[in-house]
Amino acid sequence: MSAVHHSEIIAERVGEPYGTIILAISITVIEVSIIVSLMMTEGTEAASLARDTVYAATMLILNGIIGLCLLIGGLKHYEQNFSASSVTIALVSLVSIIVFTLVFPTFTKSVEGSYYSTPQLVFASIACVVIYGSFLFAQTRRYRQYFLTVDTDENEEVAEPIHITNRVFYTSLIFLILSLGIVVLLAKTLSPTIESIIVGNNLPKSLVGVFIAVIILLPEAIAAIIAARKNRLQTSINLALGSALASIGLTIPAVAIVCIMMEMPIILGLDITSIVLLGLSVFTVMLSLSSGKSNIIYGVVLLVNLFAFVFLMIYP
Repeated sequence: MSAVHHSEIIAERVGEPYGTIILAISITVIEVSIIVSLMMTEGTEAASLARDTVYAATMLILNGIIGLCLLIGGLKHYEQNFSASSVTIALVSLVSIIVFTLVFPTFTKSVEGSYYSTPQLVFASIACVVIYGSFLFAQTRRYRQYFLTVDTDENEEVAEPIHITNRVFYTSLIFLILSLGIVVLLAKTLSPTIESIIVGNNLPKSLVGVFIAVIILLPEAIAAIIAARKNRLQTSINLALGSALASIGLTIPAVAIVCIMMEMPIILGLDITSIVLLGLSVFTVMLSLSSGKSNIIYGVVLLVNLFAFVFLMIYP
């Protein structure tokens, strides 16, 4: 929470869409640290942890965060506007990264099982970095106007700008780095605790990834929901889709580097049921955000998809 607080102060100073990028990358650093910590501690037993966490984070973002923002924002403001062009850019990038990292490994033939061979893993990692880098270029330079908050009606609530001094900015920058460093150091303590709770309650071990994703995304989800309530749905969508892209596009390459260097196995491919559910989520989000206007029905459907994801994980 402290890391997110300081990243939000920095975000307020640098402005959109840079602010949401800083927050997304900060959360991804936490995610990578926890995943790598568990994989180095448990070895082959945690081979699927990166896949489970990234998959869970993607499902939580697409269905949970976006669903809640559409529902809560729609209930308060009836209908909210956002840039359909920004959504298209983000979703095109996200779909490609999802297929490269979570779908293709199930069907490749170089290695038996849901694995990539080393050359395939290197290619997928490079593809993720290139696509995510292109998305950042579009978001910050070429098509930055698409990602800025859409103008609202005069009678609707608009957040007042906050002046951040140089002293506050640099202080927050230092404390952001310190906070992220502390999270990395605490990851080895947190991760086994989560796993022991899951195993102790006779729940599927794949829920470890879900719990890690929930903990990682909770502060960001709160920030997105607050933005939606303040009639800044564009900021909420920037946060959500930017986080989904960073979660996969940065986490998988980072974990891949560690696995290649330490010769650890990494399972990336999803099973057919998960692929279908992920495809349903992406398709539903595409339809929900295609018009540039929010609707509470879209939020309800996305939340039902989220409940289906959790239900089918417990009762496969």
